[in-house]
Amino acid sequence: MKAKICILLLEIIAISVITSCNKEENDDDITIPIEDTSGTFTDNRDGKIYQWIKIGNQIWMAENLNYDTINESYVYNNISSNANIYGLLYDFETACLVCPDGWHLPSDSEWTQLTDYLGGEYLAGGKLKEDSTEHWEYPNIGATNSSGFTALPGGNHYKGSFCNLTSLAYFWTSSNNNIWGIFRSLYFDDHEVTNYLQDKEYCFSVRCVKD
Repeated sequence: MKAKICILLLEIIAISVITSCNKEENDDDITIPIEDTSGTFTDNRDGKIYQWIKIGNQIWMAENLNYDTINESYVYNNISSNANIYGLLYDFETACLVCPDGWHLPSDSEWTQLTDYLGGEYLAGGKLKEDSTEHWEYPNIGATNSSGFTALPGGNHYKGSFCNLTSLAYFWTSSNNNIWGIFRSLYFDDHEVTNYLQDKEYCFSVRCVKD
């Protein structure tokens, strides 16, 4: 049992048609020197500054996105300080469009590229999670953050209810089967990364990857 699960998780066994919801990719606004492995960038929409990290051949945001879309983005328990730590929670359709120019919501295959680089899904969660119990529930098994990704457990929101802050990290991917969206999850009591299908009205965290 993975912690305090209060959403219906449907494990992916076979999906006949997978599509991506991504907006058109645009790399005009943010240029990152190829030799750099980490740094910061500014979201020109609201002036927020984000850490980024190069992992393998990909460049990922090293923080959860915290861009307020007014509609369909939620602060956990409506406490503003939570947004500063864990970012905001977005439904699937909003997540597809919310990344800054020059970045996009990663597909499930881009997540697989990440986890393969880190030794496979079974071990990658530990290498992605922040390596402390400051924001993760004890015991935060396997957490080393050796990748620099610093995954944080922002929980989820669904129809007015919030759940799993500090125990579970959910990240939307851009992949879907036209009915359900695919998301990635990490747990406080395990070191793996899993992927599941879920109702697109659920609101999860977003990590963007560079175009």
